[in-house]
This record gives sequence, structure tokens and C-alpha cells, in this order.
Amino acid sequence: MKSASQPPANDVHTPEVRSYNMSRIRGRDTKPELLIRRGLHARGFRFRLQVRELPGRPDLVFPKRCAVLLIHGCFWHGHNCHLFRLPATRSDFWASKIAANKARDARASVALAEVGWRTLTLWECAIRGRERWPEHEILDICEAFLNGSASSQEVTGRCSRSGSTG
Repeated sequence: MKSASQPPANDVHTPEVRSYNMSRIRGRDTKPELLIRRGLHARGFRFRLQVRELPGRPDLVFPKRCAVLLIHGCFWHGHNCHLFRLPATRSDFWASKIAANKARDARASVALAEVGWRTLTLWECAIRGRERWPEHEILDICEAFLNGSASSQEVTGRCSRSGSTG
């Protein structure tokens, strides 16, 4: 019989350490989000953060442009790229959790479109990692979307397996 402080099979951390590590993961003010916020603010764009009244609580909201930016982490939102890998430990739990996150994202996107919001989804792999776009190009894509009239757009890493590159 294992004690409560021993790590489960295939895990290098004890449950206490794993719990602490998971509690440190941010849901807002992530590095990719801060990079985009600083860059767009420097270009003169003004926005609101995490508006609770909107479906899915988008990361950046541009009320005057009726547009939102969603900055998705590739792991938490199950993106098909080099930054996502289903954990070997408790894989059923993680598969279920990530599938629920993807379903929630889809519902939020539909709900935003139904109330007239334009949506730009930026994936973490487009902002960091080996497939990332140069920072100025990501900001150019954001600026073009915000100044344009497209109803939705998705930006992934340049060589992403999902096939969508913005």
C-alpha cells in the first residue's frame, strides 16, 4: 500500500508537490497575453480585460471595434501542435478535461458570434516555441484583424500540424 506522500506511478512528484505546481498555473496575465497586450497598447489600441458579461470571458475586448482576442494555451485548449502532449499519467482525466475545455471554447465562440462580436484566436504556439511568428508579425496580424471586417480568424504556429496559419 502506498502512502499519501509517494508519487503515483508515472509521476515524479508527490501529490502535495503536484498540487502546489498546478496551483501556480495562471489563468490570466500569462506571458503570451502580456506580450500581446503590451504590443497592442504601444500601437495605440485600447481594450478591456476579461469582461465577465461576454461569453467565455475573452482575454482582450475591443468594444469600439466589436472584436475580442482569445489567447489560448496549446495544452489547456488541446491544440494539435508541438506544444501539446497528453500526459501519460491519468490520461483519461486529462483527455476528458481538455475535451470539455474545447467544447466550452466552441460554445463561447458561437455565442460571441451570435451577439455580434468578431473573434481572433491566438494560439500559444504562434507566440512562443519553435514555430512562433516574429512578435511584430503577430502584432501586425492582430492590427489587421482589428482594423478589418473579418468575423473570425485563428493564428497558429507557422508549421503547426493543425494546418491553420492565420
